[in-house]
Amino acid sequence: MLDKLTGVLAPCPFTSPHKLRKCLPLIIFLRNRLKYALTGDKAKKICMQQFIKIYGKVQTDVTYPAGFMDVNSIDKIRENFHLIHDTKGHFAVHCITPEVAKYKLCKVGKIFVGTKEILHLMTHDVHTICYPDSLIKVNHTITTDLETGKITDFIKSDTGCNLCMVTRGANLGRTGVITNNRERHSGSFDVVHVKDASGNSFVTWLSNIIVIGKGNKP
Repeated sequence: MLDKLTGVLAPCPFTSPHKLRKCLPLIIFLRNRLKYALTGDKAKKICMQQFIKIYGKVQTDVTYPAGFMDVNSIDKIRENFHLIHDTKGHFAVHCITPEVAKYKLCKVGKIFVGTKEILHLMTHDVHTICYPDSLIKVNHTITTDLETGKITDFIKSDTGCNLCMVTRGANLGRTGVITNNRERHSGSFDVVHVKDASGNSFVTWLSNIIVIGKGNKP
């Protein structure tokens, strides 16, 4: 990700819901990925002018961590990006349309009952949503509107023919279609079978994937 000859020091993202190895500070995003800044000082000036938005909110800290599937917007040049993984495990910048930038995809990590018997839902980036649909289960993918913060749609992970992306493990960054329902192994990890666009099939844990689309379309 960083050049070997640029020194031994590197920017570190501050504490966030994303793990240290699963996020990218904005200074690296602007300087090394988008090439919009030549130096770290130029990246700081871009952020301080309030050009960078994440999830529709202005971020001026260059060490703010951008994680997987975060919506990064630059209104000055009318560009929106998603951070995804490539097959080598590195972060890749994916350009998206303004319509796609209005919502975000989140994987359901936990469902629990909070105070006053209110049902809560926690996503992979540790956002908590109250009063979710009772049909939403763990490992499902929800679509959240960035303006209202409400759930607009959800995709089940245990139904066949859904497009998914691997976020952990040896198959990190690979995308494919879930060919069958998950195999349940009591006392161990549930697994799913995935087939990519080249026709190659592989098996991974259910907890390692996130469903990104219905059918073959993202």
